[in-house]
Amino acid sequence: MKKTKIKARAFSHLGRSAIILAVFFGIDKIFSFARSMIITRQFGLSSFELDAFNAANNIPDLLSALISGGALGVALIPVLSEYMESRGRKAVWDLFSRILNFAFLVTGLIALVVVLIAPWLAEKLIVGGFSTEYQQLTVDLMRLDMIAIMIFSISGLVMAGLQANQHFLLPALAPTMYNIGQIFGALILAPAEPTQLGPITLPGYGLGIHGLVYGVIIGAAMHLLIQTPALKRYEFKWAPRVNLRDPGVRQVLTLLGPRVLTMFFIQTFYIYRDFLASFMDQGSITALNLGWFIMQVPETMLGTTIAITILPTISEIFSSGDIDQFKATVNGAIRAVLALTVPVGLLLIAGMFPMVQATYAPDPIEAARVVLATRIYLLGLTGHALLEISSRSFYSQQDAKTPLIAAAINAALYFMIASLFTKWFDFAGIALANVLAFSLEALLLLYLLNRRFPGITKSFNTLIKALLPSALAALGVYFILQLPEVKSLSILTQAAVSSGLMLLGLLISAPFVWKDIKQLLQLGKRTIA
Repeated sequence: MKKTKIKARAFSHLGRSAIILAVFFGIDKIFSFARSMIITRQFGLSSFELDAFNAANNIPDLLSALISGGALGVALIPVLSEYMESRGRKAVWDLFSRILNFAFLVTGLIALVVVLIAPWLAEKLIVGGFSTEYQQLTVDLMRLDMIAIMIFSISGLVMAGLQANQHFLLPALAPTMYNIGQIFGALILAPAEPTQLGPITLPGYGLGIHGLVYGVIIGAAMHLLIQTPALKRYEFKWAPRVNLRDPGVRQVLTLLGPRVLTMFFIQTFYIYRDFLASFMDQGSITALNLGWFIMQVPETMLGTTIAITILPTISEIFSSGDIDQFKATVNGAIRAVLALTVPVGLLLIAGMFPMVQATYAPDPIEAARVVLATRIYLLGLTGHALLEISSRSFYSQQDAKTPLIAAAINAALYFMIASLFTKWFDFAGIALANVLAFSLEALLLLYLLNRRFPGITKSFNTLIKALLPSALAALGVYFILQLPEVKSLSILTQAAVSSGLMLLGLLISAPFVWKDIKQLLQLGKRTIA
């Protein structure tokens, strides 16, 4: 009886948490857009310096994904949720401290190795097509990035610890703080001359592209500091010990091994993407990165939001043995993802060109490169979001091997497709290979999940209800934007018209999928018919 009450609170809390995350991810993406717009306007889309900055992030991002709250965070949450259910908060924080200390030490050792071999990494793995000058710039930026990664080795796990305590507010606010730090670097540290921002004159310290990295470091520190009040609220006490023989630590590390390899395979996509693009025209890396970033806005607000909020809950449900409730919750998440991502993806594909031109690239040729990459990535929006749900459904069962096998197959397929497609489609082939690979991985995991729990992926009706009306609305948006009367308007006016048309398209599509969207707030209260 007591366990039933706990579940009821968790499910109502899950719906509220999804809304909180979506709102704060939305705020974060507004700051992300401001940051990326400021950077591209300062350095230009066709800039080797900006290409070097984007490429230099790949190895630090790999390290962050493997340790600093990426792989480790996902492996940690199910175990912490189990501890919270069976042993209480004190045991949770004791285990958390051991993992945190271990992660910080390992990150420090790997960061030192990266600093030492950075020139080899730049030449052989990251930007082999760059000149010696820009390879060295990539090395310098990569080494500075290691400072931020050391901070994230703590901050990323703090996010996981708070999420395991069903606290999502401050972890959701942390990425915004990270973006504010980067905006500070772009507006104040990078420019050589003062910047006029309305009535305010901002000083310029002339650090150039290095100023962006210092902004990353400041943002990482703010990412950590904003979360510390919640640690106090949940009575966190740090303990200076590791003890790899501790059963909880060993349980986390058992899950971590396959998860690390899975994230490694995923991160190789970005490393290989930029390596291939380094041999292409100037600005190719930046166009692909910007296209990926734009696609990640709806993917984060929709797919990541739902996936993050359901992981602690479905981990607890599965641990309690309530398989019917587990199936209902995962199925509701899948339906919600389809209902949200299909209309958003199609309408963005149709109406994004004026918005990209207004925010990033007034030059229509540069805008066309970014739009092409983004439209291709958006074809995989639903696949990426479903991958987040399906992979976490396995992690909630403390099964990390299945996602690992799928990711390994996927990586091998991606390398073959990308190498082939770049010969035919240039840099667009890289984006297309990404879409095919990630979508196939999502389908594979959903198939395996449905074999284990028949009916859990039942969602064809939702897909049809989401696809047909939104496809018609997207076609309408696209053809209206091609009218001579619209094309003769200013870029800003075209962007406003495009935004209004896409919003109208969403409103037209919403009634068809409203039942599935509404179900997101009721996850755990319904069963699969």
